[in-house]
Amino acid sequence: MRLDLSSSITLERVPQRYYKPENDFEKYTLSRFEKIPTHIFEKSGRAAKKVAKDIVKLLQQKQAENKNFVLGLSGGASPIPVYEELVRWHKEEGQSFKNLIVFNIYEFYPVFEPTLTNLHLIQESLLNHIDIDPNNVHSVDAAIEKDLIATKCEEFDATLRELGGLDYLLLGLGSKGNIAFNMPGSNLHSQTRLVMLDGDSRLDISSGYKSLDKVPVSAITMGISDLMQAEKISLIAWGEQKAESIRQMVEGKVEEAMPASVLQTHSDAEVYIDLAAAGELTRISKPWLVTNCEWTSKLIRRAIVWLCNVVNKPILKLTNKDYNDNGLSELVVLYGSAYNVNIKIFNDLQRTITGWPGGKPNADDSNRPERAKPFPKRVIIFSPHPDDDVISMGGTFQRLVNQGHEVHVAYQTSGNIAVGDEEVIRYISVFKNLIREYEPQNTTALDKLSNILNFLLEEKGKDDIDTPEVRFMKGRIRREEARSADRYVGLSKNNVHFLDLPFYETGRVKKNPISETDVRIVKDFIESIKPHQIYVAGDLADPHGTHKVCLDAILAAIDIMKNEEWYQDCRVWMYRGAWMEWEIDHIEMAVPISPEELRQKRNAILRHQSQMESAPFLGDDERLFWQRSEERNRATADMYDKLGLASYEAIEAFVEYKPIR
Repeated sequence: MRLDLSSSITLERVPQRYYKPENDFEKYTLSRFEKIPTHIFEKSGRAAKKVAKDIVKLLQQKQAENKNFVLGLSGGASPIPVYEELVRWHKEEGQSFKNLIVFNIYEFYPVFEPTLTNLHLIQESLLNHIDIDPNNVHSVDAAIEKDLIATKCEEFDATLRELGGLDYLLLGLGSKGNIAFNMPGSNLHSQTRLVMLDGDSRLDISSGYKSLDKVPVSAITMGISDLMQAEKISLIAWGEQKAESIRQMVEGKVEEAMPASVLQTHSDAEVYIDLAAAGELTRISKPWLVTNCEWTSKLIRRAIVWLCNVVNKPILKLTNKDYNDNGLSELVVLYGSAYNVNIKIFNDLQRTITGWPGGKPNADDSNRPERAKPFPKRVIIFSPHPDDDVISMGGTFQRLVNQGHEVHVAYQTSGNIAVGDEEVIRYISVFKNLIREYEPQNTTALDKLSNILNFLLEEKGKDDIDTPEVRFMKGRIRREEARSADRYVGLSKNNVHFLDLPFYETGRVKKNPISETDVRIVKDFIESIKPHQIYVAGDLADPHGTHKVCLDAILAAIDIMKNEEWYQDCRVWMYRGAWMEWEIDHIEMAVPISPEELRQKRNAILRHQSQMESAPFLGDDERLFWQRSEERNRATADMYDKLGLASYEAIEAFVEYKPIR
């Protein structure tokens, strides 16, 4: 069973030679804009193996010289596959780490529960599984008294100097381009110190905490000066949410606004990324600027949209001179004139637009995104959380229902972690009053509700996990909000399904990995419907990873069923959520939304009252989910308008997923 198919989605559009050059000449040509040596791998696991192998090689060299190897390590999710590979080296290859000295390069502060520290994460992922001397692990205490912070930071730096500095530094990349917690504006000469964390940084580290408001507001971090004195530095980053920061760091200027860009000045710094994180580098996103291209329809579309933005013209006004002046003369030669290219791309984009996402009956579908038959279709909309369906594709959802298709919605997780305690307290207070009024003899129910209320008001500690009863209540709140939104859309109650996938039910923000049980639940549900269309959340930028796990469960199920007869008449459409939209070269179906339909979509989103202002995970973005959604949909419509296509109020965009054979 293949459980990580989402990581292969981008491989379909990127020729291998762009990220795996055949020779040094090709490598230098392709990477001419890159100011740090950058290694791109198809999957993060392969990059992690390479980084771990390099660390072991240097460790062995120090062992041969009877010297210690001083290693700086970071936390977060990015280095975990590297740590897992180092553990494998120890357990399967017999590699000793007795000469290893580790420095934890940052620690959250204040943290009084040891299991919530960054050091604990490194211990659980690596240190507890190798033969390192515990005395060789150095970290600032996460619970030191406030008036000792400066002293302990100085002692930490002094210890590092006494040991000769870092031989190797393994860095991740923060959401603001920070290295460790050196945020934009950090002094290039800074040393270990206390820093305050902004909203994005706190969201990044929230996976180990019950809710965002319980994440520490500060951290103690090595300064840029400390980090840059390392003999060798490797920075790792995975996923498309890091792509823009990678571009700025590798190809941009050295500036305080992008702290990681200072690595350009280091004599031995390298970057290791997966293909998704490389998505904005010139050789991947705009290869025509560095090499001759393999011109596919999607790459031509990407190039023309880029050219329109550069010269500020719609597609049909582009000239031969525009192409020749901006590195796209190949297309003029290939098609004979700018006019021919313009017409091709204009028509390609025009044909993505449809007001009939389920296919228009009794119509010529040769140039439509969806086929006309069968009609009506059986449709499944998968929603990772109980509101992603209306947030991400509420307009399309409404059209599918209005146009007579048999629509089913499957909510993959309960979403209970995203309900605030105050919501439960409010509902329980109402329930208690109702029972006292209509069934006062039901003391069992009253006692149960009183116990839940007492836990939330009196007993629950800062880092306590909700009891099963509280999680049940929170899940039911979200379930009924979803039912309310579905009723508003016009969906039959019999077509609303709650899968409650087991991976989600940990009681914490951090979830379990996907399992075969999750896949089996999804597979059985799909087979019970045998749909003609499946809509899935393809937004891998979800900061908590739930969307990715939900997508992997669906893709794994499809991988099992892809050869079955009924599936040959099924199409899978990927939508995106509240974080980002598909780039226009990806878009294969664009569903326009009128002002009235956009208002209806907003009303459906507003049915999810627990996810409004009081939702625990709104993040640093002050906009509510309906506001983010509307602005994203309007931006897509504006993009089509600027390219000279039809002008709409808003557009929801989709990309077709084709199973990997």
